[in-house]
Amino acid sequence: MKNTVTTIYTRADDLPEMEYRNFFHSRSLFALLEQTPRQQPYMAVVTDGGGRVLGHLLAVVRHRRPLLSPCLCAHCRIWGEGEYVADLSETGDGEYTVTELFREMLVSLMSRLQVRVMYVEISNLSGKMFGYKLLREAGFFPVHWMGIHNSLHSMPPAERLGRKMRKRIERAYEKGVVTAEVEGEEELGAFCALLRSHNRFKLKRYIPDCNFFRGLMQTEHARLFVTRYKGRVVGCCACAYSEGDAYLWYFAFLRKSFVMVRPDVMTIWHAIDNAYSRGYSHIHFMDVGLPFSKNPFREFILRFGGKPVSTYRWFRFSARWLNTVMSWRYKW
Repeated sequence: MKNTVTTIYTRADDLPEMEYRNFFHSRSLFALLEQTPRQQPYMAVVTDGGGRVLGHLLAVVRHRRPLLSPCLCAHCRIWGEGEYVADLSETGDGEYTVTELFREMLVSLMSRLQVRVMYVEISNLSGKMFGYKLLREAGFFPVHWMGIHNSLHSMPPAERLGRKMRKRIERAYEKGVVTAEVEGEEELGAFCALLRSHNRFKLKRYIPDCNFFRGLMQTEHARLFVTRYKGRVVGCCACAYSEGDAYLWYFAFLRKSFVMVRPDVMTIWHAIDNAYSRGYSHIHFMDVGLPFSKNPFREFILRFGGKPVSTYRWFRFSARWLNTVMSWRYKW
């Protein structure tokens, strides 16, 4: 592309002045990730010949120690296609397009990170077919994924609930179940402990250090919630807020130990109802999972009146042989 320069930043203090609307590609999230152990953010920024910022894309490298392994491995996550100046279109005859700028930044990031990470994962793109050709050309392969979002602007979320779900919520309230925002270090510690224990044996689920959630508490773009029953934390979730929508990001429940008080139902319901009361248009569930014919968590989330959407999640492994095999496996 003519007259563009892409720069990779690894320190928040070095970032240029630019507008941030999308929390998942913002300076505040970058700074928070920078201060979190075992996470390293990379911000790709593309500018024109005059130094005007045209777009930016945030990627985070996460280091983790797999079960039964003495070594750390790293993977990279990118949420969405980045953020761009308002006068760009996704495709068209203009001097710059979103797709072209996305390609420039992605190529620069892959060149920087190729030998540093085991794999790169891109999720939560705005459209299923966004960047399909260029991602294929960059060596990524798509995996069918499931997305769910609830509309909050057309009617109150309570009206979307079925009769059985409403009764479950009413009975849980009658039994003394309370969900509220996390306050203080004691509740934060209980939040982190439940989140970590719940996801301990989930191979793909990465849980950041507690410092990350402590930082989320201090930003206006996120809220942490805990569900209590008789003084014990039985459920928790973290929600992020960006560009008028809410995003359920992390969650955990003691579902089997407290079946009768429905900690999963109460936690998710509070996140939805809180987003509605705060005036957000939608709430998105960021990690529903693979679109298997039988997916219990997907069916559970849909009981709150959400809409399922088929999408892609893109992967690229640094080991060429493995990436070739996986690309062949997921070739449609």
